[in-house]
Amino acid sequence: MPEPIPLVDTHAHFVTPEYVHAARSAGHIHPDGMDNWPTWSAEEHLALMDRWGVAVSMLSISSPGTHFGDDAHARALSRHVNETGAAIRTAHPHRFGHFASLPLPDVDGALAELAYAMDHLDSDGVTLESNAHGTYLGDARYEPLYAELNRRRTPVFVHPTSPPHAEEIALGRPRPMLEFLFDSTRTVSDLVFNGVFQRYPDISWIFTHGGGTLPLLTERMELFRTVFAKGSTTLDPIPEQIARLWFDMAGTPFPHQIPALTAAFGHQRLLYGSDYCWTPAAGTTAQIASIDHAPQPHGDTWRNLTTRNAQRLFTRLAPLP
Repeated sequence: MPEPIPLVDTHAHFVTPEYVHAARSAGHIHPDGMDNWPTWSAEEHLALMDRWGVAVSMLSISSPGTHFGDDAHARALSRHVNETGAAIRTAHPHRFGHFASLPLPDVDGALAELAYAMDHLDSDGVTLESNAHGTYLGDARYEPLYAELNRRRTPVFVHPTSPPHAEEIALGRPRPMLEFLFDSTRTVSDLVFNGVFQRYPDISWIFTHGGGTLPLLTERMELFRTVFAKGSTTLDPIPEQIARLWFDMAGTPFPHQIPALTAAFGHQRLLYGSDYCWTPAAGTTAQIASIDHAPQPHGDTWRNLTTRNAQRLFTRLAPLP
């Protein structure tokens, strides 16, 4: 086996007191059905990264995002969390990266924040929620944003969020348990069937939690494209489109999820993700242990494979500290 190299965590979160206050004021007391909000500090995160063997963590704001119903407030809140994330990266340039939040469904605000984040904050990419107040990512109103993301070749980290009417369909359970995985699949299907992946091939899309239910449902989507649906023959085969996406390991990667993902789409675009701080430290410790003790790729390790993939996607990461 090769010597292990440090992990790159592409799915890590931070919060600020101002952000949590804004979310609670908007009614997110129990965010996505969870008991409470996490706390976060750079010092604690760095200590845990050292314990876990993580070289770099890409920080982002998780669900419910930064738009709570008012465009002006969403623009201000996005600017706050983005400047905070950029300052954390500046203070620890070899340990943290940053995905900037965009205030969708406000497209004009998202375009302005994209330009500020990439041109002034030097963000590593942007993060979007899987839907914005029920508008999924394949919606035509987002075309100007995708054209600019494609022009800039900006990585887009898509984090799942609660679907519309979540209170009725989640059966009283926290939405991250089931609904997040379904919502990621739902928004990928919207992007696929509306041709977004094909029209904007220079956007690197990152999806979470081992692809959710995509390893099981991609062939079913292809069946409906080819057998039941007319007028979609201009689309590339759906398994080919989805194999061009990037996926992280956040959640319960072994013994079953990552083998299913790599059997469906290969391992060339597989990334490591912890989901800390929304996943508590003990959960991340157990997750990394499951990765290290799982059957490893032939002649390789999951740590090394995912880190090499991250270095291909984010070229500034090579060489790692």
